[in-house]
Amino acid sequence: MTDTPRLLSLSGQEINPYLDALASLRIEVFREFPYLYDGDHAYEERYLKTYAASPRSVFIVALTGDEVIGVATGLPMADETEEFKRPFVEQGYDVDSIFYFGESVLRSQWRGQGIGVAFIDGREAFAREKGFRTTVFCAVQRPEDHPARPADHVPLDRFWENRGYRRQPALQTTYRWRDVGDTEETDKPMMFWMKELD
Repeated sequence: MTDTPRLLSLSGQEINPYLDALASLRIEVFREFPYLYDGDHAYEERYLKTYAASPRSVFIVALTGDEVIGVATGLPMADETEEFKRPFVEQGYDVDSIFYFGESVLRSQWRGQGIGVAFIDGREAFAREKGFRTTVFCAVQRPEDHPARPADHVPLDRFWENRGYRRQPALQTTYRWRDVGDTEETDKPMMFWMKELD
C-alpha cells in the first residue's frame, strides 16, 4: 500500500466509466459478514445504473492509482424505489427532504485510515449543498448467535453513532438476497439510521 488513496466526488453519469469496477467491489465486500451477499455482476450493474440515472446522486470513489478500493453512494430518497421509500411514507416523513446513503464499501486493508469518515463527510456535504435536511441509511440486522459471525466481528454501530447517526426502530423494512452458501433468496431485516443535518 504505497499509494495514498485519492477521493473523487462524482455525480450521475460521471460514474459510468467506473460501473464495472464498482459492481465487482460491491460483490467482494458484501460477501463479508454481516451481509453475506452472494452477488451477481449483472444485477449489480443494473443497481448502480439506478444511481447513475439520477442527476442528484453522488459517488465518493476511493482510488489508489487507477484501482478502485472503495465507494460510497447516495441519492435523494425521492429517486429511490418504492420499497426504500415505503417505511418513511408510512411514518409520515417528507421523502423530498431526505438524502439516502446507499452503501459504503471499502477493501479491508484500507479500513481504519479515515476513508470511512471521509465517505460520510463527503456525502453529507453533497446533501447539504443540494438542500437536504436529513440523511439516512439502512443496515442489516443479524442475530448475535448467527453461525457465520466471526469471533472478532466489531459492529459499526459506535462508528455511526460517533458521526451523529441514531437507530430508528420505527423505520424498518426487509430486502431479499441470497446468502453465501444458500440456494435461495431470503428476506433480511433492515433498520434505518438517521441524522438531522446542521
